[in-house]
Amino acid sequence: DEEFARKQNEIIEIFREMGIYVSCTCIPYLSGNLPRFGSHIAWSESSAVCYANSVIGARTNREGGPSALAAAIIGKTPLYGLHIDENRKANQLVEVLTSLEQESDYGALGYLIGKELKSCIPFFRGIKNCSLDNLKALGAALAAAGNISMYHIEEVTPEARKAIVDKIEKIEVDVDDIKRAYEDLTTGSSEDVDLIAIGCPHASLSEIRRVAEMINGKRVRRGIKLWEFTSITMKEIADRRGYTAKIEKAGGKVLTDCCMVVAPIEKMNFRTVATNSAKAAVYLPSMSKVDVVFCKIEDCIRIAVGD
Repeated sequence: DEEFARKQNEIIEIFREMGIYVSCTCIPYLSGNLPRFGSHIAWSESSAVCYANSVIGARTNREGGPSALAAAIIGKTPLYGLHIDENRKANQLVEVLTSLEQESDYGALGYLIGKELKSCIPFFRGIKNCSLDNLKALGAALAAAGNISMYHIEEVTPEARKAIVDKIEKIEVDVDDIKRAYEDLTTGSSEDVDLIAIGCPHASLSEIRRVAEMINGKRVRRGIKLWEFTSITMKEIADRRGYTAKIEKAGGKVLTDCCMVVAPIEKMNFRTVATNSAKAAVYLPSMSKVDVVFCKIEDCIRIAVGD
């Protein structure tokens, strides 16, 4: 959509003229903008807000674009909400009674809690051996399905030890709940998939490498597109390490500076999107009017190559 792109580029140029460093990514913390623990920031992208508060231990409310811009201009942000110690305490205990293996599982958990509790600060107990990619997926789904800007994980996140001060309500999540989340987020059939979309939030280097390794030596089927979305910073490293070349040789693409959720993919005649992102699975049906197959990354690649 040339008109859509023209308007986006016009906005970007206005920001650049204001002296803004343009990164066009939802993972700024992996692209040169990593705040320190305890620092006060003003971020507006919901998954980045959740990551900053929960994983990094920085402090930000869920700002809108205008308020984040205003904070950047004057160098200040209002002292309320998650900038205050007391407001960062957990108020809901979540006992996870099943193992979570990869990003889509963490996304399924985030979807369940966000949809059920809407607005809270959950404290997760029972999550073991999670990666930063797992935490990125969890926070993105919590923010998309609910209005959650922070979470704690026992013995994992930096503020977890002081997160519970009083007795709080508890809910339990088991393997059947996780399976139900996969089912709830799937509105279409794998047989009708014409786009595989990976990278919402944008893919980290390890996520790009995983796709490259899984698809190496294979070929994306005719009639299907495989797109992985990431930041320009991550792609440049992936280019040097040969990951991009492997994906492109198989018929896929690594795209930067754009987003599967807000891009006008409905104007590209796509009808069913397979993704391992719970955040994307929440937004795509309403924003892009497409069906979704929410599945594990292995299933995304299987659909792409026809195994």
